Formats: sequence, structure tokens, C-alpha cells
Amino acid sequence: MASNPIAASPFTKAVVSSMRKLYPESLADKSFDNTGLLLEAPFDPIRRQMNSVLLTVDLTKAVAEEAIEGKHCVVVAYHPIIFRGLKSLTLADSQQQSLLRLALEGISVYSPHTAVDAVPKGMGDWLADIVTGTLSSPEPSTKTASPPNNASPEASPTTSSSTTPPATSEDNPLPSSNDTSVADGDERLLRPSLADKRTYSKPTYPQPSTMSQTDLTPSSSNHTRSVILPSPEPLPKGFSSSDTGAGRLVTFNEAQPLTHLIERIARGVGTPKGFPVAIPQHRQVEDIQIKTVGICPGSGGTVFKNCQADLLFTGELSHHEALAATERGASVVTLFHSNSERGYLHGPMKEQLRKTLETEWKRTREEIKSSGDVSEEWKEALEDDDVNVEVSERDRDPYGVVILEESKQEGTKLSED
Repeated sequence: MASNPIAASPFTKAVVSSMRKLYPESLADKSFDNTGLLLEAPFDPIRRQMNSVLLTVDLTKAVAEEAIEGKHCVVVAYHPIIFRGLKSLTLADSQQQSLLRLALEGISVYSPHTAVDAVPKGMGDWLADIVTGTLSSPEPSTKTASPPNNASPEASPTTSSSTTPPATSEDNPLPSSNDTSVADGDERLLRPSLADKRTYSKPTYPQPSTMSQTDLTPSSSNHTRSVILPSPEPLPKGFSSSDTGAGRLVTFNEAQPLTHLIERIARGVGTPKGFPVAIPQHRQVEDIQIKTVGICPGSGGTVFKNCQADLLFTGELSHHEALAATERGASVVTLFHSNSERGYLHGPMKEQLRKTLETEWKRTREEIKSSGDVSEEWKEALEDDDVNVEVSERDRDPYGVVILEESKQEGTKLSED
């Protein structure tokens, strides 16, 4: 009887081959990135996993548990769970714990990271499609909420020219730290009394169900786009430096209201309850017109270093980077790091990988079968022609948005009492 050496499952090989075709590892930024097959789990034919891939931005303990429960064969984690060399693998480290559990279950881990950002029709172009898209309904006419007491935008709360006295605690009660309703000896933080309590929403996150069902229609006629940092030569066959690399610069034929771009972004990334927007002082959001947009998924600081766009759109930007942008008259929209990335997995990546994997799995099976030296256990695995690609339902950014009950935004109350 033929025997097979210790190796990853044949389906894992097809997944890795598919990812490398779609997002060549040579396009990743190797100055800091760590892409490729990060965990190669040995194949156990007796308890093999389903021919299934689980896509996620971050490989957390919750996502690892989801992969095990779903019997997925491979986790494609956009962010590398291993960034630097490891001197040990122990259960004491939460990330290493996840890797060890997945290896035990025969589940491998692949990370493409910045290669996904660089390719044409990758994550950078997906964000550009959102910014330049058109809504099925008319663009909203958005206005900034009026300052309280009709104070001028420039007036601060302590320098307002209004003669109306500031609101008292009776008008807008704040949480009190003098509540004594908690039993003596209770080590928890004292809660405000019911009379003083203000209700906040639970942390809210962009909804995965809306990420792949946006009402935005891509448009190529109202703008041009270019790469901010083209990938260095030599490039893989079929790729050009004109549309391959980090970041995208969108130039509109006609300036766009910032309010319209904010609405498109919200619709395109899962309709979050809110996200940070930075604008120059003494300007109002509805008055700002945008001609150029610099775009970078994740953290855009390095990519935007020499970018002079009117709007910087990214996952996160440091305090000083955002301040420098607004001081020169630009605006900034950030989404929290991974919220600028997750929607791509639900949309383009899932479908691209499924189509490519169907072809690669067929090719891999035929190649192994033709070798003639295949064990009976492997033959059973090779007869399975199923291909499944799913996106994690438990993956989310660490940050959610908590909203006051008084806000017009709706949220789920922490308690009903």
C-alpha cells in the first residue's frame, strides 16, 4: 500500500496556490510584513477537515474557535498572526495558543496582508470604488448640527458670547460618584444612582450583512486614479507599476462635497454608527469640497508621507499626522484600523478566491492522482470536489462606538432599568 509523507492537506495546497495567484507574495512590503503560509498543519486523513476556507482580518481566539467549530481546513488571516521570529510556542501566549489549537485540529493559516493592498482590484482599489461610487438614491444634503445656543462655530464653550447660562445638572444630569447604593466592601466601581444615570448604547460595529450588499454603484467616468507608492520592479508576470502598489490617489473631474464622500464611505463599509473626521478649524463639513483623495487601508501614515491630497481616507492616522494634514487645509476620515479592510473580505476577496480555488482544487487533485503513489486515505480526500469560502462572523475591530441615549443614533441599551 502506498504511503504519503507528513504534509499539509491537498486542499491546503490548492488554497495556498490560489492565494499566490491572486495576491503574489512578492508584492507584499517585505520591509516589515510577514506573508505566506504561517502555519502548515499536518494532514490527518482519518479526521480531515471540510474543504473550506475561513476569511478573517485578525486571527483572534474567537475566530480560531469558529474555525474549529466549522471544521474549516484553512484560515486566511489578512493580518499576520506571526510578525517576528518566535523563540518558543507556549499556551501562555494567547496568539500562540490559537496557533497550537489550530495545528492540533489540522487547520493551516495563510496571510496575504500588504499583497492584497497592492494588487489591481485589491483592497486599495476597493476603497477607491467606495469613494467614487454613486448611490441609488440622490446624494444627501447634509448639514452640521448647529452649535448650542446659536453660538458661532469659532466660539468655545468657555468663551461663548451667548448670555444664556450654562446648563445645570437638573437640565442635563451627569453621572454621580456619590452613590452609596453599592454594598459596603464591594470592590467594583460605584455606579451612579438611577436618578442620575445616563444610558449609553452597547459598543456598535459595522454590520457584516451590509458589507456585501451595499447600494453603491462603482463609477469610472467621474475620476482618474493612480498608485501613490508603485511596487518596485521586477513585478510578477501580468502586473504593471501603473496600477500596482501601496495606496491610491483619486482625482475627481469635478470637486465633490465632503458630506457626499462621508455618506458613500459609511454605506460602503457596513454603515457604522460613526467614525472620526478631522477638518481644518473654522471650517464646516458641509462647506468643504474635495478634488483629490489619498486612500490607504489599515494605517496610512507611511503611505501618505508625501501625499498632498485634499482628503486622506484610511483606517487610522496618528494624532500628529492628522494634525499636520488639517493644518495644511486637508481633511481626514478614519474608520478604526480593520474597518477599512473587513468589507473587502466580504465582497471581492470571497468571490475571487472561490472562483480561483475551484480551478486550483481540480488541478491539484488531478496532479496528485496522476502521480500514482497515493494512499487509500488520500484517495478519499481527493474524491471530494467541494469548495467553500466563508467570512468570519466573529472577526471585528477591537474598537466599537458607544453612543449616548440622547443622540439621534439608535443603539441597544446596556440595561432597561
